[in-house]
Amino acid sequence: MSKVELYAAIRRYHRGGMSMRELERKHGVTWRTVRKALDSAWPEPRKKLPPRATALDPYKPVIDGILRGDLDAPRKQRHTVTRIFQRLVDEHGADVSYGMVRYYIAARKPEILVESGKAPLEAFVPQTHHPGHEAEVDFGDVTIRLAGELVTCYLFSFRLSYSGKAVHRVFASCGQEAFFERHVHALRTLGGVPRSKVRYDNLKAAVARVLGLSRARVEAHRWIAFKSHFGIESFYCRPGVEGAHEKGGVEGQIGYFRHNHFVPVPEVASLAELNEMVEQWDLQDDARRIGARSWTVAECFALEQPLLMPLPEEPFETGRLFTPRVDRYGQIPVRTNRYSVPIRLIGKRVRVILHASHLVVHDQNAEVARHERLIAKGAVRLKLDHYLEVLVRKPGAFPGSTALEQARSAGKFTPVHDAWWAQVQKVHGERDGTRALIEVLLLGRHLPHEHIVAGLAAALRARAMTADAVALEARKAAQTETEPALAGRPLPGTPSANVTSFHEWKLSHLPPDTRPLPSVTPYDQLLRRRRASGGDHPEREAQ
Repeated sequence: MSKVELYAAIRRYHRGGMSMRELERKHGVTWRTVRKALDSAWPEPRKKLPPRATALDPYKPVIDGILRGDLDAPRKQRHTVTRIFQRLVDEHGADVSYGMVRYYIAARKPEILVESGKAPLEAFVPQTHHPGHEAEVDFGDVTIRLAGELVTCYLFSFRLSYSGKAVHRVFASCGQEAFFERHVHALRTLGGVPRSKVRYDNLKAAVARVLGLSRARVEAHRWIAFKSHFGIESFYCRPGVEGAHEKGGVEGQIGYFRHNHFVPVPEVASLAELNEMVEQWDLQDDARRIGARSWTVAECFALEQPLLMPLPEEPFETGRLFTPRVDRYGQIPVRTNRYSVPIRLIGKRVRVILHASHLVVHDQNAEVARHERLIAKGAVRLKLDHYLEVLVRKPGAFPGSTALEQARSAGKFTPVHDAWWAQVQKVHGERDGTRALIEVLLLGRHLPHEHIVAGLAAALRARAMTADAVALEARKAAQTETEPALAGRPLPGTPSANVTSFHEWKLSHLPPDTRPLPSVTPYDQLLRRRRASGGDHPEREAQ
């Protein structure tokens, strides 16, 4: 038992009539211990042992004098630990180790600063936040297993200071376009904009340069326009760790959300799936109480939401604009990655709008390509459809093309494609068979992918090794989904017994002719006019 429990037991048995000698024998202690327990319920504090003498003790006053002298020395000409150690050895012949000197200086230097009155006093003042006036923004990195691979993404948190209502979102980057998209999502979810200010770190997406030790900042131009559009008033915290307490609410919120929802590491197939989970977690957190509050986050937010400023009706383009030139490989560089565009645009400049999760490529006013944004640096994303025109002329480049490998990995080029390709090469040869496959792939610009796969499967079973046969079967598969099933017609997905040519199929499926039958009635007027003209000139008839 502890010493406090021992004293309590001795006092309890003594009140029951037990003598001091009996108490000594029962508890196995001396009479001094019994006497102390009866005199006081609290044991006396243990005596601290005097500090053990070290080889550095004679030189501690010397070190203290050097540290005090550095208080008035120029900042860049003060003693380092290494310099103090060298002076002790050279000037005083001290037989001490560098570690002893370093540990002593680390403990003694803050004490000397406090004794001199030059140490800054760190104190925190409680703050009161009014409803609808303030918010805080912060980022935090999270690790997720995305499509079977561990990747690091970034968790964005927008937290209202009064209610503690927070909106989170996960993106692959911390770029300015992602920063804007996160704000738009958060403001739409909250239904308004704080009236007073939003607290930020000095992140590069918003701050171009910090001006000295003041609160003044040189802000990025697009960030200034974004703030003006939504009516946001920004407040920037002090750089470094010293400014973290100025937005302590969202700093703690990031840690709470990460520990409660990202442990264990979530496994998802895409960031869209993860963000759907994040939205559900936000709704769950609305039912919690922060600290000793009697109201939940949702109840406080119900009072705060009507006090927020309304959102503007017109949208703001959050994407970042680039105008790269298409190289001879049909690719464009965007940030550190490369993306494919249609091969016909080689040598031209295109307009790219980069968003947080995807990018859109425009040629003049027409959209020509759309890609999911790459997470890794130095990666390449190619679409097989962009190279089909050149592959028709160069079928030998098709089997080893990078676009084909990426299409296989993405599931766009299925085993059905490979099986039909192998059979058509046996029938028509490697060159013509590959061209026939490319003609089938070109059908993907007009027909859905699943219908083309169904057409390939049907043509393979019927051993119809032509692109026309695949097109016919693909259109049949499309019709079975859009038209009602007729009596005696095969069910969707059932291969046809005979595969006809595409020309014969079009002739047998001509649209009905609803035009009226031709009539010669209008021409009868000419006959009547002829008879009338003949009666006026009888002499001509005689002739």
